[in-house]
Amino acid sequence: MLLAERLAHYATNLQYEQLPAEAVHEAKRRIIDSIACAFGAWRSETAELVRRVATQVSSPYGATIIGTRHKASPDWAAFANGLLIRYLDYNDTYLSKEPAHPSDNLAAVLAVAEAEGSSGKEVLLATVLAYEIQCRLCDAASLRARGWDHVNYGLFSASAAASRLMGLSAEATKHAMSIAGVSGLAMRQTRVGELSAWKGCAFANAARHATFASWLAKYGMTGPSEIFEGKMGFMKQVSGEFTLGALGGEEGRGFMINETYIKYYPVEYHAQSAVWAALALREQIGGDLSQIEAVEIDTFEACYSIIGSEPEKWEPKSRETADHSLPYIVGVTLMDGKVDLSSFDEARYTDPNLLAFLKKITVRHDPSMDARYPEGIPNRITLRLKDGRTLTEENTFPRGHARNPMSDEEVEAKFYVLTEWALPRERQDAVLRFLWSLDSQANLQPLMELLAV
Repeated sequence: MLLAERLAHYATNLQYEQLPAEAVHEAKRRIIDSIACAFGAWRSETAELVRRVATQVSSPYGATIIGTRHKASPDWAAFANGLLIRYLDYNDTYLSKEPAHPSDNLAAVLAVAEAEGSSGKEVLLATVLAYEIQCRLCDAASLRARGWDHVNYGLFSASAAASRLMGLSAEATKHAMSIAGVSGLAMRQTRVGELSAWKGCAFANAARHATFASWLAKYGMTGPSEIFEGKMGFMKQVSGEFTLGALGGEEGRGFMINETYIKYYPVEYHAQSAVWAALALREQIGGDLSQIEAVEIDTFEACYSIIGSEPEKWEPKSRETADHSLPYIVGVTLMDGKVDLSSFDEARYTDPNLLAFLKKITVRHDPSMDARYPEGIPNRITLRLKDGRTLTEENTFPRGHARNPMSDEEVEAKFYVLTEWALPRERQDAVLRFLWSLDSQANLQPLMELLAV
């Protein structure tokens, strides 16, 4: 059986009753967290731009752009909502051979589920399914090592989830995955050098492609054969050869959604542990940065390559570069004693005093740390003080990691903070009640009405 056929059969045959209670609970947590992130991003310039375009499209087979009452076509809703979920770099993460943000799939899941009138149980099943496929693919082969972006795996996971919600056969689901895969490939250049507004749109575009492909397949469109194994297919051109082991529910395997991490801080995930180490060091010096002669960060290869090696990281010119800069994240944490959304305002990342402090920071790749990744994200920070002392802190499993998970109360607190500007408290409470009981909801329409700004 070809891989696309195997994944399509899995997507078609997986049943809600097969999902363990913990997987269903984690799916609810991820949806709450993603909606929180969407509202945190809602007022950004990029979100306003995308919303302005997306609201020019209306469809009787429609899905709501989060925070509005406008129903665009599902593919455009997936794009607009995908940008909202992803923009702040605050949504969840999975680390493996290929890092990813599997909650990006929720843009397609929510859009198609609303258009189709899917039940809450169907939404939860599609969520677990999308996480399962994307994370297992991330375990199989690195894309960034070959110059391709991680969102390419999302073409397959999101189209599988969208196809399931549309009630497609295994054959049609295979075609949807093939269409999405052959037409939507994204280059890694999105995340190199000075980062642009498109960084937050990259998976949103994959979700749009996946939704569009599934929509076409629903009406009989066919896709290329052997999308993975073909002589010009994904393995030959993008990922390299790989094999995929058992999926969740097969051979006693658990589901991957339980292995993903909710972000405690709004920074690229490899830097989460660095924030905790920096906060501990700041407390040791009483917040007095005048004592610091130099700051040394030792980290593992993925962190060094992605957020700690390029010169742009020491003088960011965009929010996207700042939240993907290890020296900036550590610098602003040491200086301010906190990291929140305001840490990435233009006034903050262009502050001359902060930029001057960043010149004291060096980042080094420590090969001895590589073996501890991706199970952990070890970051070690050393402060060299002017009086000759050195202070060192290391963190490997930050709050929110699968080995140090956030509590439901912490996830709710994040939701309250990020939505309080838009939703009165009684509506915040109503949204949470709806989502915690999603498995008993008939459809998503009441949720979308509650979310209108």
